[in-house]
Amino acid sequence: MSKTKLWGGRFSKDTNALVDAFNASIDYDKRLYHEDIRGSIAHAHMLAKVGIISQEDAAAIEKGLKEILAEIQAGKFDFSTQLEDIHMNIEAALTDKIGDAGARLHTARSRNDQVALDMHMYMKREVTEIMDLLIAFEEALLTMAEKHLKTLMPGYTHLQRAQPITFAHHMLAYFNMLRRDFRRLQGVWDGADIMPLGAGAVAGTTLPIDRFQVAEELHFSQVYGNSMDAVSDRDYVLEFLSFASLLMMHLSRLSEEMCLWSSTEFGFIELDDAFATGSSMMPQKKNPDISELVRGKTGRVYGHLTALLTTLKGLPLAYNKDLQEDKEGFFDAIDTVKFSLQVYRDMILSTKVNKERMAEAVHKDYSNATDLADYLVRKGMPFRKAHAVVGKAVAKAIAEHKLLGQLTLEEYKEMSPLFEKDLLECLKPENCVAARTSYGGPAPQNNAKQVELGKEAVEEQKKVLEELKKRI
Repeated sequence: MSKTKLWGGRFSKDTNALVDAFNASIDYDKRLYHEDIRGSIAHAHMLAKVGIISQEDAAAIEKGLKEILAEIQAGKFDFSTQLEDIHMNIEAALTDKIGDAGARLHTARSRNDQVALDMHMYMKREVTEIMDLLIAFEEALLTMAEKHLKTLMPGYTHLQRAQPITFAHHMLAYFNMLRRDFRRLQGVWDGADIMPLGAGAVAGTTLPIDRFQVAEELHFSQVYGNSMDAVSDRDYVLEFLSFASLLMMHLSRLSEEMCLWSSTEFGFIELDDAFATGSSMMPQKKNPDISELVRGKTGRVYGHLTALLTTLKGLPLAYNKDLQEDKEGFFDAIDTVKFSLQVYRDMILSTKVNKERMAEAVHKDYSNATDLADYLVRKGMPFRKAHAVVGKAVAKAIAEHKLLGQLTLEEYKEMSPLFEKDLLECLKPENCVAARTSYGGPAPQNNAKQVELGKEAVEEQKKVLEELKKRI
C-alpha cells in the first residue's frame, strides 16, 4: 500500500517522523473501519446517482471497499502511521487496488465531515449495544428484588441506621436509577442521529450532491442544516460522556455498598467466588475487587467528560485538530461502561444474601423509633411532640443498654398516657416495613407492584431497542 500522504501536493519535504507519530490517530480510530467503509460506499452511490462519477467507478469502489473490509476483519490489513488515520489508510489501499476510481471517492467530501459521519454512525451502534447490557442489568436487579420482597435490612441515612426496609427496596432504587440512564441513552441516540456528510471541510461543496440520499441509505433521520456546525459539533459525544458519567456514578454507589455489605463488619452478602479475589499474603481474604475497580474507573470516565469539555471550550469554528482528542476518551468510556454493566449483572445474580444477618441487624437497633412516633400521631399527638417523647424513650433505652421493645409498658406510660400494650407490635421491624404502604414505600406489596411495573418498563425498552437496531 502506498504511504504517500494524500494531502502532500503543496509540501516540498517529508513530515518529521515525530510529527507523524504525534499527528496520527490510526492506533485508536481504526476501530471506526466498519463505519468508514459503509459511509464511503453510501457516498459513492450518491456520487454516481447525481452523475459526478460513473456507475462503473461506483461499482469498483464498492467492490474494493468490501475487499478491504474483509482484509481488516481477517487481520490482514497493514495500518500505517504515516497515513495518519483510518480514512487515509482505507483510501490509499482502495486507490492501490482500483486506481483512478479510488481517487475519485473523496470528491465533495473532507476528512472533517467524513470523521464526523463515522463517529455518528459508531455512536448509534454502540448505543444499541449498551442498551442491551443496560436492560440485562435492570432485569438482574428485578430478579433479586423479586426474590427478596420480605428480606429485612436496615435502611441508612448518613451511613447510620435509619429505618427498616427490605433488600428488594434497595435493589429497586438502583433499578430506577438505571431506568433514568436508559432514558438519557435514548437522548444520546437522538443527538447522534444527524447526518453530517456533505458539509465538506467547512462550507459544503459546489458540486450537485444529494445529502438526503446518503442519510436515507445510512438510516439517519436528520441532516445537519449548517456545514460549520456539522463538522465542529461534538455535543453528541459530550451527551454520551455525560450519560456514562451518571451511569458509572450509579454503579459506583452500588459498588461502595457491595464493598460494605460484603465486609465482616456488615456480613449482609457474600460474593460468589467467581467474582472475588484473594490475597497473595493473607490466606483468609476474599476481596471485592470488581466493585472496587468499577468504583475506581468511575473517576476515569468523569475525566474523559471534563477533558472533552475543556478541549471544546475555546475552539473557534469550524474544524480544528484539537477535535481529534474526542476519540480516545470516548472509546475508553464506551469500553468501561460495557464491561462494568456486563460484569455487574453476573455478579449481582450470583451474590448470596445473608437474610439472617440482615434481620438480626434490624432487630437490634433503634431504627423503629419513627414508627413509635407515628404510633403516637395516630393516637392524636402532634408529630413534633411525639418526636420529643420517643427521643426520650430512645435516650432511656440507650442509658439502660436496652432496645425500645425491652422497655416496659409502665415506663412508656410515664412518658405518655397514650401508649398502650399494642405499641410492641408497631416496634417489630417486619410490621414497621409492612405498614409503610405509602406510594414508593418499602411495604412488600408495594415492591411487588413495582417489580411488575419494572418488568413492563423493560419490555417497552426492548421495543425501543429493536426499533433503533433497524436504524443503524
